[in-house]
Amino acid sequence: MTAVTPTRDAASRYRIEPTVMQALRNPRLLTREVLAGLVVALALIPEAIAFSIIAGVDPRVGLFSSFVMAVAIAFLGGRPAMITAATGAIALVIAPVAREYGMDYFIATVLLGGVIQVILALLGVAKLMRFIPRSVMVGFVNALAILIFTSQFPQLIGVPWLVYPLVAVGLLVMYLMPRLTKVIPAPLVAIVLLTAAVVVFAWNVPNVGDQGELPRSLPELFIPNVPLTLETLQIIAPYALAMAVVGLIESLMTAKLVDDITDTHSRKTREALGQGAANVLSGAFGGMGGCAMIGQTMINVKASGARTRISTFLAGVFLLVLILALGDVVAIIPMAALVAVMILVSIATFDWHSVRFSTLKRMPKSETAVMLITVIATVWTHNLAVGVILGVVAAMIMFARRVAHFVTVTRTIDDTATTAHYVVNGELFFASSNDLTTQFEYGDDPDTVVIDMTRSHVWDASTVAALDAIVTKYDNRGKTVTIVGLNDTAAALHGRLTGNLGAGH
Repeated sequence: MTAVTPTRDAASRYRIEPTVMQALRNPRLLTREVLAGLVVALALIPEAIAFSIIAGVDPRVGLFSSFVMAVAIAFLGGRPAMITAATGAIALVIAPVAREYGMDYFIATVLLGGVIQVILALLGVAKLMRFIPRSVMVGFVNALAILIFTSQFPQLIGVPWLVYPLVAVGLLVMYLMPRLTKVIPAPLVAIVLLTAAVVVFAWNVPNVGDQGELPRSLPELFIPNVPLTLETLQIIAPYALAMAVVGLIESLMTAKLVDDITDTHSRKTREALGQGAANVLSGAFGGMGGCAMIGQTMINVKASGARTRISTFLAGVFLLVLILALGDVVAIIPMAALVAVMILVSIATFDWHSVRFSTLKRMPKSETAVMLITVIATVWTHNLAVGVILGVVAAMIMFARRVAHFVTVTRTIDDTATTAHYVVNGELFFASSNDLTTQFEYGDDPDTVVIDMTRSHVWDASTVAALDAIVTKYDNRGKTVTIVGLNDTAAALHGRLTGNLGAGH
């Protein structure tokens, strides 16, 4: 007798080891998690400050947001070891609010964005990730890289000439450092070296302290002073919705990436809920909001080997300790160092393989077109959500067009010339069934017509309506039509709808 292996239940399928308790009881695992958290915290500082600048707010806003979100997601998220903090994607989306309406409206947008994420999570938006094509994801990543790069232009225009060689040296250090060691994050090494050079030689270049006051105390509750009116909602809702969608897309994409690396399954709906709750908490403490960070998550999971929520929690805690204890040092970091970091982030984020000539030559033109539509729409509107939505719509249209061309109708006449046999081959839905009625010889066919649907499938009401129209056209000529070969599902749909969709054409 063949042994039957029972399938894993949901609880065991989503059980990710080592667990927090296993790590706490194992000194080796715990050490790995602690060091991973420290490395991530060091890498978070420059990016949190840089993203704050992009958003047009004080550096402390991004730093507090990163602390709150990292700690919150460690408890609430569905993907252990994934890092959530202030990100460039969110900064780009909500930057216009801070610039045009001020800090109170900015925080109100973050709070509303978090609430929208919770609602979307409860509605099952995480399950919709399967419908985002790869070409849209590639376009999303490439557009994000372009926007991060172009957002550095204000720090490179009208500045002292020393900024340019400093940026070049920073990029060179970050390029060469990983070849020597990956224990210390290369961006941190570049920042330390450039800061030391600026201090030693007393160069007068813009620094972080010029951008705004760094935190000197723990974050406090922040209640935005905005009128609770429909006008306020009309101002912040579009940005909050864009923030929610962009944050969930990037977070769920990152969660899937970690799943693939670790060969585990994460709870995507819980992750979406956790992201929403973390953004609400971030806004409540005056933070700018954020989402999962692909770069820092890779540092944590791939480079440092972390696997539990401990590393995520400690990344937030270490971040707060570093900025409060070393705030004066952070203030003298030259902006050129952060610009170099962000340029490297944009270069590393861009999918260069997708634009190689060899790749473009092999890739179907429709796939390349979808990627370009996503990139152009995103860069043009500075809204990642708009680009992704337009990309998905374009992918759907092109897929429908491609599948529609696969439907063929073959006609034969029997030896007695009394019956016409039609064989329909392909998937029939709204895009492919619209032309179905034009492929029959109504006037030339004999009095008996058989339509064989064995090699096709009826997917929607549009196809049933097309079949009804064909039958009606033959009926008007006094000819008999028999439809055969429908599978059980198609036959049930046809039987339920035929004759109830209005007059045939």
